[in-house]
This record gives sequence, structure tokens and C-alpha cells, in this order.
Amino acid sequence: MDGVHDLGGRHGLGAINPEPDEPVFHYDWERSILVMFPAMAMAGAFNLDQFRSGMEQIPPAEYLQATYYEHWLHSMIHYGTEAGIIDPEDLQRRTQHYLENPQESAPKAAKPDMVATLEQLIPTGDDYRRETDAPAKYDVGDTVRVLPQVSTTHTRRAGYVRGRVGEVVAAHGAYVYPDSNALGLGEDPHHLYTVRFTSQELWGDEPGAANSVVHIDLWEPYLTSA
Repeated sequence: MDGVHDLGGRHGLGAINPEPDEPVFHYDWERSILVMFPAMAMAGAFNLDQFRSGMEQIPPAEYLQATYYEHWLHSMIHYGTEAGIIDPEDLQRRTQHYLENPQESAPKAAKPDMVATLEQLIPTGDDYRRETDAPAKYDVGDTVRVLPQVSTTHTRRAGYVRGRVGEVVAAHGAYVYPDSNALGLGEDPHHLYTVRFTSQELWGDEPGAANSVVHIDLWEPYLTSA
């Protein structure tokens, strides 16, 4: 959706200062969050696009101050509660218990079948390609413009490319359409393209813009002929 949750291309948020020798996880609880994501998806709490949409429900000030895996946790609680997997009162009770007993380890569960599935799923991801009878509207080499309309729900049509003109450089076939899937309206597959934009088209005459391009994957409903 539009707002601070779509940070791509935004100015004024300060320098990006990568942490030297940054670890994969800063805290043990982050490991648990990573595993909880596919486990809850397998349990039917959400699909990938609903999960992303859930993070966009975080209040803007909180979103900007929260960490990466805190964003994940917010979405899991939101959809886990809706699905009846998480009891808010039980969650509050357990949270308070561990705040009062920080030295105590969380309980562990042994589920070999789920572990085997996660060991395959986490490193490879899932396949979101789908079949469709609809022919592709665009071909490689076509010039397209990204529709400029704002979005009030989840979308992968990043704000910084809206209204901009680019060239289709790859056609990938049909994939799950995030805008529908995030609303629980089905996978609604549409053709997906990689579109190349000149940096001058996106940013104007910024230093170095003449020598660089940006590629972004965009679904067919985001585009119109230019």
C-alpha cells in the first residue's frame, strides 16, 4: 500500500550504514520467527501476500522504529489471531511470564515432518508460477508506462516507478497476482514482466543517473502501452 511502508526510492531517511560483519541473527528469538513464518503459512494462517500486507498495517511511527523480524512478528500475530491459532489472552499471559523470567527458555516441540518440509522450503522458497489461458499483452522490447494510481491495499507496484516509462526486457509467464491474493480473493494469475527504467527517467538528472538503469518485476495489470 502507499505510505511509509513503501520505502523504495524515498529520500530523507538518513544514510544506510551496514553493520560490519553483521550476523544472520542478532537475537535467538529472530531464529524462531524465521521458522514460524512457513509453519504458520502451512497451517493456513496466511499466504505470502497476506503476510506482507499484514506488515503494512503497522502504524507508521512504529513501523519505522521496529526491526525486520518485529515486522514479521506483527503480521504473524495479526493473522494468527484471525485464524484462531493464537489466543490474545494466552499470548499476553506468556509474554508477561517471560518478561518476568527472562532467563527461562521457551518450550520446544519436536515435529519431524514439519522440520523436513521447512528444511526444503526455507532455502529454495516456493514456486508461484501459474497457468493462464490469457495471452501475454506485452513482448520483450515493448515500451510501457506504469499506471500512476495510488493503492489502498497491498501491491508490488512500487511508488517510485508509478507513471514512469520503461522497456520490457523479459517475460516470465503468469504468476500469482499479489493485489488479489493479499485480499483473500484467490491467486488470480497474471503475466509478469521485468521492466528496465533509466535512472534519469526515475530520478531526473541526479549524479550518475546517466550511467545506470533499474530493473523491476511488474505484473501486467500495473502496465499500459506507452
